[in-house]
Amino acid sequence: MKIEKIGLHHKNFLYMNLKKDTMIAEYSFANIYLFRENHKYEVLFYDDLVFIKGYSYDGMSYVMPVSDIKNIKKNVFDNLLEHVDFLFPIDEKWLVNLKDCDYSFEYKDGDTDYVYEINKLKTFSGKKLHSKRNLLHQFEHNYQWEALPLFGDRIIDAKKILIKWQEESDSEENATDFNACMEALELYDELILCGFIYYVDREPAGFIIGEEICNDTFALHFAKGLIEYKGIYQFMFNNFAKILPDKYRFVNFEQDLDKENLRIAKKSYEPDILVKKYRVKKNFGR
Repeated sequence: MKIEKIGLHHKNFLYMNLKKDTMIAEYSFANIYLFRENHKYEVLFYDDLVFIKGYSYDGMSYVMPVSDIKNIKKNVFDNLLEHVDFLFPIDEKWLVNLKDCDYSFEYKDGDTDYVYEINKLKTFSGKKLHSKRNLLHQFEHNYQWEALPLFGDRIIDAKKILIKWQEESDSEENATDFNACMEALELYDELILCGFIYYVDREPAGFIIGEEICNDTFALHFAKGLIEYKGIYQFMFNNFAKILPDKYRFVNFEQDLDKENLRIAKKSYEPDILVKKYRVKKNFGR
């Protein structure tokens, strides 16, 4: 085994190899690179196979398969599980490939991704989303707004929004995703990200940054809006859903990290799919 600290020089290899038939947001080079300090990510080479080694938010060590799990032999996983606590994040549909192994499977609600049908975000239709629809209409009625692709000099405006958002949060920078988001703006092109920025009365008011995570799903890595503009988030989500190409059926808002405020906010949009991320452990001593 050989281990290297993850860096931008790994992008060319990892970018496409991480693209899998899964909605799980971690299968993204940008996501891994931007949160490399949070999870102590490293690239692990095992013979001709590649894995990402990291630590979960609750301090457990894991390896994440980069190669197709169907092509990895059981003895490889057995050997790796001698050195880490579990395999993660494993899509539920991949577990069939591990059913003959002496492994246990579990997931945590805080890891689970919230996924929404794009048509739901385009319309906010139905009784349960009535409040979102009202906030959207209030925003559209009360403000002169403009939605523009995020690139070039508009990155500077996005940074201004992020700095003000951080100030409004009343939290330390290391208690939010401020640093990761700022780096996403600085490496926006290099990490192959895309997004939109929103202006109100010609002033920067909010932005969204994300990327395709699989053929029919777009992951929102960052969404930042200023609280002085009532309805800014409902407007951004609705507008961005309308802008996305027709090939996308779903938008992934990612996990809530067991944070109550995030859980309440993401549940309030009535997710259509909760994507479980399994922790696969070896049953030692059986």
